[in-house]
Amino acid sequence: MTPKNYIRTLLRAIAMVAAIFIATSAAAQTAVPQQTMEEVFREIKTSHKYGLVITAPEGKMTDSPSIFRKGDTWYMYYIIFDGRGYETWMATSQNLLDWTTQGRVMSFTADTDWDSNQKAGYLSLVDTKWGGSYKIKRYADRYWMSYLGGNGKGYESGTLAVGMAYNTDDPTKVKEWERLAQPVLSPKDKDANWWDNRTIYKSTIIEDRKKLSGDKFVMYYNAKGNAERIGMATSNDMLNWKRYGKDPMIDHHRGITGDAYLQRMGKLWVMFYFGFGWDKENSGKAWDSFACSYDLVNWTDWQGEPLIEPSEEFDAQYAHKPCVIKYKGVVYHFYCAVDKQGNRGIALSTSKEMGKSKIHFPKKQ
Repeated sequence: MTPKNYIRTLLRAIAMVAAIFIATSAAAQTAVPQQTMEEVFREIKTSHKYGLVITAPEGKMTDSPSIFRKGDTWYMYYIIFDGRGYETWMATSQNLLDWTTQGRVMSFTADTDWDSNQKAGYLSLVDTKWGGSYKIKRYADRYWMSYLGGNGKGYESGTLAVGMAYNTDDPTKVKEWERLAQPVLSPKDKDANWWDNRTIYKSTIIEDRKKLSGDKFVMYYNAKGNAERIGMATSNDMLNWKRYGKDPMIDHHRGITGDAYLQRMGKLWVMFYFGFGWDKENSGKAWDSFACSYDLVNWTDWQGEPLIEPSEEFDAQYAHKPCVIKYKGVVYHFYCAVDKQGNRGIALSTSKEMGKSKIHFPKKQ
């Protein structure tokens, strides 16, 4: 081998080793260490079930809480199913334990609307800092709320898509939010993927200040193909959304993985979500778990015990759909509780003993 060829061969070998090192380093940086996952689990775990905090009148069901704070008051947006479909309501609290329903903020509309019978809203752009302000942020002089929309009557029936609602006034007031005329993300879109081409359920939108995703805003949503998975879309204006890649972010290949809720702990992002049908130990039940990420794209899934699982009479069937915050040193884990009779309400578990709720589901005769 001539000296010239030797040098070329040596340079190729060095380049190959460098490429392998870079790829390995990148993988190591995106994976969250097991020790960190365990530390997060200990931080967010709640062992004290307070009980139900909101229930609906008999024959109706409450679901899917999302929370923000303004001044000394906490505001919860949640949904009620009444047999026809979903509407979005608001409640208030001074202490995160006792809640008073104030009224509807998204109601049924004319049958000609694409979303006439389904309007399940989820607050957008709430401060995600763990233990932070939990204030809701304006963008383009509007407050924003993504929602599950559709015109089919019944429980999540028909083809569902993501709609966008906005409020130019004050989200603490009971008033109907305005809505964009068409969905912003639909299973009928030309770029719909193999896993989100049947129907799309809950969505949650955060601000990506560092543009880790490449854009200003990130939406996580769960959708159904042959199973239910969590995927991602991005936007720079809250109006036009594009899917991120062709595969989901969190995928257990069967059952349901859904209803993401995000919190930021320093440089680490924590995604709370619920599972159903893919864990043999929780067969037939739904529970809450979490995953962690440094870049909002590559997620390390928690492999340990659930954060919340059925254990009480009021959540004997399902303990799922998380909304988790930390305030004055206490972790508050709000979730949808379903008993064995199918009653559905919003319940709370805390990291500190806070007593017991006096609210109960109505007894069926």
